[in-house]
Amino acid sequence: MAGQQRSQGGQRAQRRAQPSGPAPLPAVQRLVIRYAKRGRMRFASHRDIARAVERGVRRAGLPVAHSAGFSPHPKISYSGGAPTGAASEAEFLEIALTAGLDPDDVRDRLDAALPDGIDVIEVADLAAAPAPRLEASEWKVVLPGVAEQDAASAVEVFLAAAHVEVDRLTSNGVRRLDTRSAVVSLELDRRAMADERSGCAILRMVVRHMTPAVRPEDILVAFRRMSALEPSSPAVVTRLAQGPLGTDAAAAEASAPGASAPAEARTTAEAPRPDRRDAAQGQVLATCLDAGDASVACTAPVSAYEQLPRGAERPDEVGCAREPDGRERPNARERAREQRVS
Repeated sequence: MAGQQRSQGGQRAQRRAQPSGPAPLPAVQRLVIRYAKRGRMRFASHRDIARAVERGVRRAGLPVAHSAGFSPHPKISYSGGAPTGAASEAEFLEIALTAGLDPDDVRDRLDAALPDGIDVIEVADLAAAPAPRLEASEWKVVLPGVAEQDAASAVEVFLAAAHVEVDRLTSNGVRRLDTRSAVVSLELDRRAMADERSGCAILRMVVRHMTPAVRPEDILVAFRRMSALEPSSPAVVTRLAQGPLGTDAAAAEASAPGASAPAEARTTAEAPRPDRRDAAQGQVLATCLDAGDASVACTAPVSAYEQLPRGAERPDEVGCAREPDGRERPNARERAREQRVS
């Protein structure tokens, strides 16, 4: 009798656990959206950007699809957001809709609903065009107060090294990164320096997407350690583009891992999609730069997917990159070791 009552109670609890209301509508259209993060919005975190996008979708009245369950969420996914403090001209997200809409109409409505600094550049239907392969990013890094000769020397030293490891201090401990293996190309942007005439050095770099990700600030930490290169104020970092690496670079890496690619092994880029608003910004990147310049190298470095152990010792603050929020908390293993010692 008691067992029958427990069984009935379990069945009633299971019935109560089912979410009420109608099932969410199925997604009939998937869109990929390229947007820019400009101005003061570069200081917004990825979560802040995601919340702003969700509010903008509601304000624009877009029929976004939702997940099922007790706490439905809009079906919006993001690809490799830029770190806090960095601007970007090529951020991507995918959104699922329950009704088919014109991509140009979605772009105009969403752009009008988003706050200043988050600008929708292009919207494409994934049924008509495949999603872009985001394998590398092109970055522009402005170094205030750094002379051109000092920057060129630091670039030359960095490119001449086979491996350049730095430690990044995260909330889960210390991670060691090989920054050199992620850099596909690196050069001084002398044309931009001549146009701005601001007395600062400007770098252009193409960085491969890896796990864990290597950021421009990690490369600047390597510059500081190897060449004592220190800007007078924080560097201004902007992602100009992200997209696929060329097939020639992949073939060179497969044939000779760890070796420099010959001058004729140029990387190619897929043709950018036309954009009536800003075709020059956020275009699919081309990764080969002028190999005749002494400060440029088109190489195929060794992959670092499995060679990045966690650092065992706590690094000095000067030689360690920080997470965007600047937190400095030991992980559970370090806390347990400190308790045993005390």
